[in-house]
Amino acid sequence: MASIVQRSGKFFRNVASEMKRVSWPTRKELTRYTIVTVTTVILIAVFFALIDQGISSLIRLILG
Repeated sequence: MASIVQRSGKFFRNVASEMKRVSWPTRKELTRYTIVTVTTVILIAVFFALIDQGISSLIRLILG
């Protein structure tokens, strides 16, 4: 039965081996993906803020 130290060592060697096989994005791709992600998050945040504002106004009209 392998000790925890031996198993941990094998695990980290396997992780290092897998990391070498990863297809890493280029700087240009990474920049593009980051811009797309940040833009999407901003648009969704604005969308939900407008929906929230609309629902809040509607509730104030109904209860007001």
